[in-house]
Amino acid sequence: MTTSTPTTGGSASGLRRVGLYATLVALALIFLVPLVWMVITSLKTYTAAQEIPPSWLPNPIAGYGYEQILNNSANPVLRWFLNSMAAATLHSLLVLVTASMAAYSLARLRFRGRGVTFALIVGTLFIPPTSLIIPNFLIVDQLNWIDTLAVVVVPGAASAFGVFFLRQFFLSLPNELEEAATLDGANQWQIFYKVVLPLSKPALATLAVLSFLTNWNDFLWPIFVLFSPEQLTLPPGLGLLQGSYVTDYPVIMAGAVLASLPVLILFVLAQRHIIQGVSRSGLKG
Repeated sequence: MTTSTPTTGGSASGLRRVGLYATLVALALIFLVPLVWMVITSLKTYTAAQEIPPSWLPNPIAGYGYEQILNNSANPVLRWFLNSMAAATLHSLLVLVTASMAAYSLARLRFRGRGVTFALIVGTLFIPPTSLIIPNFLIVDQLNWIDTLAVVVVPGAASAFGVFFLRQFFLSLPNELEEAATLDGANQWQIFYKVVLPLSKPALATLAVLSFLTNWNDFLWPIFVLFSPEQLTLPPGLGLLQGSYVTDYPVIMAGAVLASLPVLILFVLAQRHIIQGVSRSGLKG
């Protein structure tokens, strides 16, 4: 008769799992607490938002901040919101069109100088964006795009990161699918449009979300090229809500909530595709 000796493997595995869950909960709190505080402050009155120490629950719950940003003719926040939505959406679509075609040609087509071209495109990622503000301003000024929607949509639509990201994803797709399409009589455009793009939905969704966020959060470029109050996008527009001598926290936080909603909704809807796109991109160089 033999007796089994207890092992510490199970307990060690349990401790590691507990530590992992505790770390994940702590990270979740780090990201969620500022969002919760933003929403709570937006529901406070001006006086309650100035209290020290601050209270976690608004008492009473007030829509003061939202009333101020929605009924303020001097600062048309809703117009800024619509401008940002239109600019970010159109910008994302343009990035998908330009990056997908460029990435496919660099991943699948054989031509002289392909490697050098790809290296030059990736090399532009190391150029500081602020150094391009003046050249881009001179270009859009010559095109008469200053203070129009096009000036925050078109510049940056040729995304070097998008080309790199999609190229890596296209390289992970099996060549046999394209060879089968060629045998069926498909030309290069049909292979790209009907075979490669449908298989690349996760990567395309990921790039669309990242491009949307980049344009949606852009603050510096719109300041240089948008001058009319009705043409502003949300990031520079919300900066106008900050007073010179008084900070109205409920109003500012209400504007921040309005700016955060599309981003949060977009991420919730596309998170599955984002995880798939990031996990598959970069598998093959």
